[in-house]
Amino acid sequence: MAGRKASSCADCLAWGVLNGRRCSSCSVWRHKHPGEAGCAGCGRILAVKDGYCRLCWQQARYQSRLAGGLPRGAVSVLQDSDRLHHHQLFFDRMQLRRPHGPVRQHGRRGSPAKPPPAPARRPAFRWVQARLFEAWRDFTRFDEDAGADHGNPWLAWALYLAWQRGESRGWGRGLRFAVRRALIIVLSRHEPGDTVRYSEIISLQQALGLRAGRTAEVLQEMGVLDDDRRPSFEDWLERKLDGLAPGIRTDTEAWLRTRRDGGPRSRPRDIGSAWNHMNQLRPALLAWSGRYGHLREVTRDDVLAVLGELHGPRRSNVLVALRSLFAFCKRRKTIFRSPVQGIRVGERTWGVIQPLSQDEVDQAAAAAVTPAARLVLVLAAMHAARVKAIRQIRLDAVDLGNRRIVIGGRARPLDELTRQVLHEWLAHRGTRWPSTSNPHLLINQHSANGTGPVSTSYLARTALRGKAASLERLRIDRQLQEALARGPDPLHLATMFGLDPKTAIRYAGNARQLLITAAGEQDPAASGEPKDPVSP
Repeated sequence: MAGRKASSCADCLAWGVLNGRRCSSCSVWRHKHPGEAGCAGCGRILAVKDGYCRLCWQQARYQSRLAGGLPRGAVSVLQDSDRLHHHQLFFDRMQLRRPHGPVRQHGRRGSPAKPPPAPARRPAFRWVQARLFEAWRDFTRFDEDAGADHGNPWLAWALYLAWQRGESRGWGRGLRFAVRRALIIVLSRHEPGDTVRYSEIISLQQALGLRAGRTAEVLQEMGVLDDDRRPSFEDWLERKLDGLAPGIRTDTEAWLRTRRDGGPRSRPRDIGSAWNHMNQLRPALLAWSGRYGHLREVTRDDVLAVLGELHGPRRSNVLVALRSLFAFCKRRKTIFRSPVQGIRVGERTWGVIQPLSQDEVDQAAAAAVTPAARLVLVLAAMHAARVKAIRQIRLDAVDLGNRRIVIGGRARPLDELTRQVLHEWLAHRGTRWPSTSNPHLLINQHSANGTGPVSTSYLARTALRGKAASLERLRIDRQLQEALARGPDPLHLATMFGLDPKTAIRYAGNARQLLITAAGEQDPAASGEPKDPVSP
């Protein structure tokens, strides 16, 4: 709210820090009662309900409460035109309480908590007549007052499953109400053999603001959900294959699908590898599609021409992707000979990684203002933990008593700083989400209602984006500092951080180069090549 000045609402005249010309309540009022007309109470031209604006309705409710409660409340005041002579102004988002409001009697706001639903199980049925076809249903037109059938056994079973899931996963009151309402709309007319499409629930979420994901979990447990969502991989594949020759498109599509799903003699690979390989090859495939109709027509000279325009990591990445593509085509016998056979990738030259400066580390520490951000920062900077490993740390991997934590399958000792940050985060976690059953250490508002880890996008927002010392840079700097402090010993680095031997050797070589450079700056005479002893 910093930087915005207080003003008066254009409709109800409430005073406060507004987001626009009107307060949020008047914005909702205009959405529910579109159009403008003359108010019978104040005479202004604006959105009205039953002939009166929101300000007059608020004044009528206020006068009804002052009168000790009229038979019809605010309606009684508005029907008697002699009673509404003035308006009591108020502040925005200020709710007027009753003069003698009752004290809480149930330990919480509102009425006592509703009892749990009666235990239910899957309704029994013998035989179901199969439908000729399934028509798409528009649940947004469902009349909740007249069409709700709480006696439907499928609905009773769903409500019991939703209550069990909410109790075990710590669902809040708003989420429980939203899921219950969605289930009543979807299953009030459910019969044996019916299925509910995911797209039908999405329309409910868009129109009524209900929770489609949690509702789908309950329907999936019941076995009545038809997940008709189109995978994002299909849309991505269609975009990347657009413009390729038919023969090249067929082989490339089969190669990408095999990398994602696996094949008779190949296991599924990470979807990221398929994305990276196709992004590297698309320019070359488009160029070849203009001259050839199939990959069997591509020659060694065509491959060398493509690689001749590339340098460094880009060249090696394209060559690795081409090897994978042509090897797949050769196994399927769609080409006679691989044109990349015998072409060497070459040794990759690595630059010398420089340590982070103290100012860059201080900026990262200052940017971590929340308990979650401080925890992620410490795990990356002190324990060289990768982003994936941080997301997958579970609560049972933290042993504060013995000062141990398991990161990426490796037990590490807890230093005092990490222990303090963990204490702070666990206290915040228990206060913010006291009923969650998520077993992961790091959770947020979304993952607290389930059992999975936080998303990569959430961690990216917590990952000091825009700073010189990002999470990945802090992780690299921690390993480099260890090599500088303990000496360029690859075995020590591989043992301490679980590095691959080649990676450990690269870090050791990087540290050795930095140490030689630092020694040369301090003693220029010692920086030259070692000389043979002078013989007498």
